[in-house]
Amino acid sequence: MQRDAAKEARVGSTAPRASSSTPARTRPRGYALLGALIPLAVLAAWIIATTVGGTPAYRLPSPVDVLNAAGQLAESGRLGQYVAISVQRVLIGFAVGSAVGLVLGAVVGLSRLGEALLAPSIAAVRAVPSLAWVPLLILYLGIGEDSKITLIAIGAAFPVFTTVAGSLRHVDANLVEAGRAYGLGRVALFAQVQLPAVLPSLVSGLRLALAQAWLFLVAAELIASSMGVGFLLSESQGNGRVDRMFLAIILLALLGTLTDTILNVVQRVALRRWR
Repeated sequence: MQRDAAKEARVGSTAPRASSSTPARTRPRGYALLGALIPLAVLAAWIIATTVGGTPAYRLPSPVDVLNAAGQLAESGRLGQYVAISVQRVLIGFAVGSAVGLVLGAVVGLSRLGEALLAPSIAAVRAVPSLAWVPLLILYLGIGEDSKITLIAIGAAFPVFTTVAGSLRHVDANLVEAGRAYGLGRVALFAQVQLPAVLPSLVSGLRLALAQAWLFLVAAELIASSMGVGFLLSESQGNGRVDRMFLAIILLALLGTLTDTILNVVQRVALRRWR
């Protein structure tokens, strides 16, 4: 009976499929290349500005200078180490923050008492800037990995909390009643009916949380760090290495795009699974 309730909830929680007579909406092949136009245009303008335009290297290093800086760091082994430690921090902080955000979102979204008790405090904490947490985290957790991961987790928790709490309030009441009619308890009802119903919103919240985790990474690696892409950025600012500053920014952009692409693939697989 529980399986029947889960199947009914999954069918009702997703958008209706297109009929066989309705052609699937597909994008022309050329659309896949449109995303590369702006980066290529920016790269072309960058090359022109540093060659024909005569912009000094201390203000705008050329792409070749940035590649040389990457090569120097790669030869010393620092580049791979910095990237690896930053990715590790982001993924751990993202996982912890997402779990906390999911739990808090479920409590606030499913319980009026939980909303009345927790929502004002969470809204107040969410308004605190990321750098404001740094002194307290150093005071209570020290300058090790715990403080850095905690800061990233704080940034990742709020997007998941917001999307889950808001979506659970609007789950179809008929689905909930059907699950209760089949004898599902609160935990089973949440896992088999309500959570699948808000799965698209949850995945969107996870993607926002991942982007937020990368934003908080730079602030986290200001906490007496000696490794990481954020540390590379701040160190380069201190010693005037503009080429390495550009390298750090490009690495953050590429890593953020890569992880978002991976999560997007997971989103498609998950939605297909629940459909």
